[in-house]
Amino acid sequence: MNAPADVPGAPLRLNADLHAHSRVSDGSLAPAEVVRRAHEHGVELLALTDHDEVGGLAEAASAAARLGLPFVPGVEISVTWGGETIHVVGLRIDPGCQALCDGLARTRSGRDARAREMGEDLARAGIADAYAGALRFVGNPAMVGRTHFARFIVEQGVCRDVHEVFQRYLSEGKPGFVPHRWASLGDAVGWIRGAGGVAVLAHPGRYRLGETALWSLIAGFRDAGGEGIEVVSGSHTRDQYRRFAQVAHEFGLRASRGSDFHGPDESRVELGSLPALPDTLVPVWLDWPETAQAISRSAPAPAGTDVPSTARA
Repeated sequence: MNAPADVPGAPLRLNADLHAHSRVSDGSLAPAEVVRRAHEHGVELLALTDHDEVGGLAEAASAAARLGLPFVPGVEISVTWGGETIHVVGLRIDPGCQALCDGLARTRSGRDARAREMGEDLARAGIADAYAGALRFVGNPAMVGRTHFARFIVEQGVCRDVHEVFQRYLSEGKPGFVPHRWASLGDAVGWIRGAGGVAVLAHPGRYRLGETALWSLIAGFRDAGGEGIEVVSGSHTRDQYRRFAQVAHEFGLRASRGSDFHGPDESRVELGSLPALPDTLVPVWLDWPETAQAISRSAPAPAGTDVPSTARA
């Protein structure tokens, strides 16, 4: 039964997946294939959020329109903060915004230089032609990253899977790791807001930050104009769902939900398969026109078990 838009709690029950990647960055499927898969798995509101790139949004939006799947354009911007790589998702952006496009272009140019250096370092570690090999696994040559190198190394039989490649070659301190200077936190949030979008701190449970540093990051993000935080993420445990639900309350942030899908064989969770947001939270998509459209079409509640609510307003 479809839930009318004015039913209390309907937006929370929406099967929204607002973090997914395609071959335009480091996913394995074309943008239209991501959309089709999301539709097949019961997603009711989808965002495509490729790394530092908006080139797949037109294809995804067209595919979503054909399927009647409410779609919001997005991007995931790489940020350097406190010596760590942090990710900020932009939702409901205008992909034609010049300031956003210029900022992303600068970020991608740094990514290419980093990839070439990684290829040189891997050659010294005994893996020849890694840069050329990685290019075969990317839809956009300007977007070569560690995942593409990992796929090539698996193809060569050096490692069993992508996870092993990262452990042996591509994580910090390993022979193929090259640090990158990404955008600043303020720049990333500013580009998103300037493009009419909503900035969301992606998968905060992934960052190797102590409690004080993490709180400083979230405060800085909010003060820069950030509005949301991923509470239910494919990178989070159930305990982290509860923890970041409380964080959302403490910092006055809206909550987001996203699988961080990269492909059928490389993702921790499937599109649309995460639990619903805890019922005390305000979803980032609460007052979007796409949400009203999705609720008017809505199927049963999201797959999985609802997260017990521990946070209080």
